[in-house]
Amino acid sequence: MLDELHLALLFSTRLPLPPMDKGMPGGLARAMRFFPIAGVVVGAIGAAVYALAHLLLPPALAAVLALAASAWTTGCLHEDGLADLADGFGGGADKPRKLEIMRDSRIGTYGLVTVALALMLRAGAIATLGSPWKVAGALIAAHALGRAAMPLVMQLMSPARSDGLGANAGQPERVDAAIAAGIALVIAGVVLPIPAALLAVVAALLASAAVVGLALHHLGGHTGDVLGAVEQAAETFALLGVVAAL
Repeated sequence: MLDELHLALLFSTRLPLPPMDKGMPGGLARAMRFFPIAGVVVGAIGAAVYALAHLLLPPALAAVLALAASAWTTGCLHEDGLADLADGFGGGADKPRKLEIMRDSRIGTYGLVTVALALMLRAGAIATLGSPWKVAGALIAAHALGRAAMPLVMQLMSPARSDGLGANAGQPERVDAAIAAGIALVIAGVVLPIPAALLAVVAALLASAAVVGLALHHLGGHTGDVLGAVEQAAETFALLGVVAAL
């Protein structure tokens, strides 16, 4: 269990953790059950930065600093996936071309605008909540829900190609995807009022379903970039759900 949590944190964050001494049976797919815990860590760091900045700055500026802290913690892992997916879907005429564009490390107009809009939505949601305690609950729940969505999507979809992160990670077992979902639901229920938690969960599910539908239409399956986009969509709309409820 500790090895799985260790691997989940190593993959999901850029925190200075010791490397794993040996491979773990099941690898990354097995560790996905603890992705929501990694989300709690990322959300808590963002919430701490927001609380400190809120002492001196308006909520909008504190929100931007909180997002910067979260992006630093993850190395923009999921933002990169969202940008690549937007560039591929927007600029590719067919599946091979879309996949080729998504492999390109350069960011295009579609990716830039999509990530910018997602960041603005999240910053606006955080600033609207205002109170550091409300922001902390919203960030922790949103990051947990966003990361729980990824193993669920990998259960529903096959890889769109035979190589890349989406394929190499392997498919998590149904029990691992269910555990990730259960952990995220418990976290959301603990850190948020029940109406806000329910709306955040519904919003995250709908946003994830929208990305899945687009991925099926354009690619016929998932890639690492699709999973990153799923996390970003679920996280963003979970925050909007909390704002709508509170």
